[in-house]
Amino acid sequence: MALRKRTKTGVVGIVAAAVAATAFVAPARAEADRGTDRTGADRVSADEHPRASTDKHHRATRRAMEAAVRAGTPGVAAQARDARGVWSSAVGVGDLESGAPRGKHDRFRVGSITKSFVATVLLQMEAEGKLDLDDSVERHLPGLVRGNGNDGRRITVRQLLNHTSGLFDYLADEEYSKTYLEGDGYLTHRYDTLPPGKHVAVALSHKPLFEPGAKHSYSNTNYILAGLIIERTGGRTYEAEVRDRIIEPLKLKTTVNPGNGIHLPEPSSRGYAKLFPSDPDRIDDITEMNGSQGWADGDIISTTGDLNRFYDALLRGRLLPPKQLKAMKTTVAVPGAPDMAYGLGLSRIKTSCGTTLWGHGGGMVGWLSMAYSTEDARHQLSYSYNADWDGESMGAILDAEYCE
Repeated sequence: MALRKRTKTGVVGIVAAAVAATAFVAPARAEADRGTDRTGADRVSADEHPRASTDKHHRATRRAMEAAVRAGTPGVAAQARDARGVWSSAVGVGDLESGAPRGKHDRFRVGSITKSFVATVLLQMEAEGKLDLDDSVERHLPGLVRGNGNDGRRITVRQLLNHTSGLFDYLADEEYSKTYLEGDGYLTHRYDTLPPGKHVAVALSHKPLFEPGAKHSYSNTNYILAGLIIERTGGRTYEAEVRDRIIEPLKLKTTVNPGNGIHLPEPSSRGYAKLFPSDPDRIDDITEMNGSQGWADGDIISTTGDLNRFYDALLRGRLLPPKQLKAMKTTVAVPGAPDMAYGLGLSRIKTSCGTTLWGHGGGMVGWLSMAYSTEDARHQLSYSYNADWDGESMGAILDAEYCE
């Protein structure tokens, strides 16, 4: 889920951001270096990755992470993979109250990175002959997308996945934002269970932004509908399809769909947000929230290591046949972002030094994350902020890893 009212473009991608605050740097959590988390779940093992890269090969990246903390983000966790091996690092704090440091292997809400998982499932279903990307939304969700000029008979599955449907983003609805994303509204309602139908109804209370297929406009509504199509096609929950098709085959041991759960699995840091524009120095701990408020547009909880493994498998063709992977990487222009293009749940960006990367960014209330890779998956970087107000510095970390 991208927080639409705070959207940034360019190398930062589609993530949440607002103004910066202050925090302090602390050393990485000692426990995070010992190989297992507090639940006993396996970390990256020596068998999976025989070489561990050192800080000296990623000094620029770590400096950029430290700069983000100096600028006000409480903590940053990152993992890079390249020919030298795997490098994991964390700076800053994971808990502003206790001062506990951010852990290298913290779990976090990945936000819109979820969209890559959802698109992968639908493309697998196409490869199995269960649907076609050019099917209308009406074919799979009869009668659902109607009213105020919205018409599911004229929108295709492909247009949902590349955000060319023209459907209004439910997060941009003023009343929804005040109730579920801002200030006292968020603090009062963050434990509410919100069914997908509510998100769809909010979106359809608005006229479409443009004719289907006319251009790209990022809308979380598209992936709510994509999740519903997964459920209608597979006859099971969206979460079950993601688990059985991606999470379990790839052994993503720290990745989960939260359902209606409100807690983050351990180990994790606290998440922080500035919910009150009238009080820019106020920081609220927003770690707990009902997972249904993100759902198929942004509910997944994961780690930097699991995200790298997912995109490695995706880009190397382990999850999709060549035809479907090609479709996923067929992009449309992103208005106002000349260095970015969007495929099917997968974005293509270009760094300041001209390196082309594939992946996705994500934003939730209290969290920002990025996961990008070279096309051959030989060089990857995933990282997470446990706060949502400094999206601008995220691009600097990406540039530091791939350009410096």
